[in-house]
Amino acid sequence: MAPISRAVVPLDVQVRPVRDEKLGFLASMSDTVLRAAGKGADFLWAIYAWAVFGIGVFTALLAALLLPGKERRRRWVSAAGRAILATAGIKAAIRGLEKIPASQCIVVANHASYLDGVILNAFLPPRFGFVIKGEMGRIPVVGFLLRRIGSEFVERFDVSGSVRDARRLLKVADAGESLAFFPEGTFLHKPGLDRFRAGAFAVAINSNLPVVPIVIFGSRNILPAKTLMPRHGHLRLEVLNPIEPTDPAFENSKDLAELARQRILGVLDEPDLLAETAI
Repeated sequence: MAPISRAVVPLDVQVRPVRDEKLGFLASMSDTVLRAAGKGADFLWAIYAWAVFGIGVFTALLAALLLPGKERRRRWVSAAGRAILATAGIKAAIRGLEKIPASQCIVVANHASYLDGVILNAFLPPRFGFVIKGEMGRIPVVGFLLRRIGSEFVERFDVSGSVRDARRLLKVADAGESLAFFPEGTFLHKPGLDRFRAGAFAVAINSNLPVVPIVIFGSRNILPAKTLMPRHGHLRLEVLNPIEPTDPAFENSKDLAELARQRILGVLDEPDLLAETAI
């Protein structure tokens, strides 16, 4: 009987599956460690950012409490906002500030985060008062600070209150105050630009004031809705050309609101939520 021959498997072929398995395990472990380290770094930065924010708000609160004069208080609170962003390492690129008229006007901006108010307050001239949803005025400390810098609060769900608010805003505008609005009224977790409420545009028409659209980029990524964990990122503000009272859209607040909204949509890198609803 002929002897049975056995194939000799080279050593490297025998070792390769074991080696590949070890390499795969090490790669998997490396990815896991890197992800854990990244999450840990993100968490530490979020804690640091909140600490910076707390110190900044405390400083702004002292200024609002002790300094005389609304414009002086606004300057200090604005400086505190810029310091918060810079100390947290959040870079902000501003384009087109020179387009804001030196005279009285109305500013309208998209709304994506609680951070938006801090951003506009940090970079708009101190002559601007902010029109804010009424719920913010009922938050301890925050409501006091906002009142001390001349913010105006409006009710979103109380019809009679909304009428009173509209009259009050007209009086404020007639007194020469420039106002800044977030005409969406609130912000959503879902990216996109929602419907504009008419209030800001009614004030602009009745007071014959130009409307200046401003586009805010990046705030949703840093502090999105439904979370208290900020993420590191960068901001960009773009001031668009003013819509002058001579524009035909000033015939009614609905047309003016839609024109401002379309101007912002033309630059904003987010979808039109009204178009999605209509589908």
